[in-house]
Amino acid sequence: MEQHSLLQRLHVDWPLLIGLLILCGIGVVILYSAGGHETGVIYSQIFRLLMALVMMILIAQLPPAQLERWSLGIYLIGIMLLLLVLFAGTIGKGAQRWLEIGGFSFQPSEIMKLAVPMVIAWYFSETPLPPSIARIIIACFLIMLPVLLIRQQPDLGTAFLVAAAGFSVLFIAGIRWKLITGIFSFAALSTPIVWYFMHDYQKRRILTFLDPEQDPLGSGYHIIQSKIAIGSGGIYGKGWLNGTQSRLEFLPERSTDFIFSVFSEEFGFMGFLLLICVYLFIIARCLYISLHAQNTYGRLLGSGLALTFFVYIFVNVGMVTGQLPVVGIPLPLISRGGTSMVTLMIGFGILMAIHTHRRLLSG
Repeated sequence: MEQHSLLQRLHVDWPLLIGLLILCGIGVVILYSAGGHETGVIYSQIFRLLMALVMMILIAQLPPAQLERWSLGIYLIGIMLLLLVLFAGTIGKGAQRWLEIGGFSFQPSEIMKLAVPMVIAWYFSETPLPPSIARIIIACFLIMLPVLLIRQQPDLGTAFLVAAAGFSVLFIAGIRWKLITGIFSFAALSTPIVWYFMHDYQKRRILTFLDPEQDPLGSGYHIIQSKIAIGSGGIYGKGWLNGTQSRLEFLPERSTDFIFSVFSEEFGFMGFLLLICVYLFIIARCLYISLHAQNTYGRLLGSGLALTFFVYIFVNVGMVTGQLPVVGIPLPLISRGGTSMVTLMIGFGILMAIHTHRRLLSG
């Protein structure tokens, strides 16, 4: 009871916290195997996780009303930073995605994963739902502006996630199915135009997705080795630290984008079911929090963040199993990384703020 009271004072939702800690624990265990049994990798990941958890708790202290007032400002700051990246960004690995301020380097595109759903939820919060066509058009502009700026860096994976975050809120707001059908039809008809403006490496990813066997030692190597690793795991897997594809270094990017392949090889289909159950529990809790939010802003933002988290999982699993093109999206809270993990945890901090401040107000 005392521990529960402490979590309440810290504005922490304990079921969501438990789910996140279990997921992070699974991530550390599998990263030790995927990272070549290097303790330095584990220490670095644990440090990032602790930083992300601290950020989550700090954000959870903010009342949702305060977040709502800040939504437009955060969005505009994010847009200005994205414009600054185009003119003064740091170039690395053939992309111009980072800003360096005082020796500290960061990706402004990560801010937009939260800023876009926040501003769309804010825009719809004081109007009747479902929104009018005019408001939907304005919302689409607010979503596509940062998406196009991020695409110019180029960073197709992050651009996709930002679009998914914004359109998730738009979907929750009650956009009509006729309009959804029209948007998908327009997107399908625009495919040749989109293809023309895509970079060569992006075109290769699409072609590799359609037929990875056409270049098994080049662009198709990643997905072929990933499928071999997943299939060789069978029902129960080969056991922790016994995955041959990762241990013999056949599997590239095994600690980041393709860590799910390592997990499946070592823990098999049963391990996959366990991992999916943890993910589904977290998503269900997020949707429960959103459903019981006290205002439209909280319901829209919370649901949008929950659906975005689902998209992370869906795209990464689809990517490594060959069902979707490789777009460089990590497996949330499992893959090695820092900035993306902090962004995710801040999102969960927002959800906790929506829920715990509601309890205090109604209590």
